[in-house]
Amino acid sequence: MRIVTPTGDPVRTASANEIRQPDRWQTAMKQAIRDPAELCRLLQLPPACVEAAVAAAADFPLFVPREFVAKMTPGDPHDPLLLQTLPVLRELDSPQGFTDDPVGDEAATLTPGLLQKYAGRALLVTTGACAVHCRYCFRRHFPYTEVPSGVAAWREAVEALAADESIYEVLLSGGDPLTLADATLAQLAEQLAAIPHLRRIRVHSRLPIMIPQRINEELLAWLTGTRLTAIVVIHANHPRELERPVLAAIERLSQAGVMVLNQAVLLAGINDDVDVLAELSERLTDHRVQPYYLHQLDRVKGAAHFEVSRERGTELIRQLRTRLPGYAVPRYVEEIAGEPNKTIIA
Repeated sequence: MRIVTPTGDPVRTASANEIRQPDRWQTAMKQAIRDPAELCRLLQLPPACVEAAVAAAADFPLFVPREFVAKMTPGDPHDPLLLQTLPVLRELDSPQGFTDDPVGDEAATLTPGLLQKYAGRALLVTTGACAVHCRYCFRRHFPYTEVPSGVAAWREAVEALAADESIYEVLLSGGDPLTLADATLAQLAEQLAAIPHLRRIRVHSRLPIMIPQRINEELLAWLTGTRLTAIVVIHANHPRELERPVLAAIERLSQAGVMVLNQAVLLAGINDDVDVLAELSERLTDHRVQPYYLHQLDRVKGAAHFEVSRERGTELIRQLRTRLPGYAVPRYVEEIAGEPNKTIIA
């Protein structure tokens, strides 16, 4: 299978057989770009971008898979995919109202790594590793070194879930849970399925977008191999993220009986445009992915330059409703620390 970049250059992508090979995604993780100078050189960006990226990456390192970089337009410092991943000097600004923990993770902690913000649901921070370091990440300052990782280390969290019969759904988050080995995740899924009052397991991951070969047979086996209803929430912000290998991976999830939802973040200069958002929703819907949420930016320190006003966001949703069927319009929401649910803006 081959795709073509916006520059017209062919890009090698994974075949169906390659997607089934469990080690290919791990190789892609190892080969991801960590050096801002290398990223700028590959994309033919001006020297000023290199200097700024190196300075900003000292606070929050760069990490982006080469598969995602291949979708970016060389020579364009305003490419919407690049803007999500390239460190910039504006990250070093500290405007009022932007904090290290904008969504109240610390206050919601039940046991190390286990959070509960909403009735009936609990979230397990499984790892600090990600498939990409999104520059607007609301957990960019999260104390991942204090979070247990691995089946044995999760024992306290699993016991806490078993002891609370009001919890019926467990969210696996991070970092990105799909950066963990399938054998580890399979053991965790079995332990959760053994808790009688749990009904659903929800996985939040950017891996299907960043490294689509991650959706392999081993993952599908544990995800659908227990009595728990499986839901995968992917994270695509721009329609150019949804090229053929990504869509093929998403279809494998759907064909296996997994519900797939998408959460996007409203980002200045990236998707604060009705045409972009409409195309994103259309592509998702055409491939059986529900456009679930459009998030107002979490006000995390280092991400202020991505913020779009609520007035602008509300207007974009109004315009989407005139162009798309209701099921294709995401709910425009905000997460407010301490609130018992997401706050619907529009």
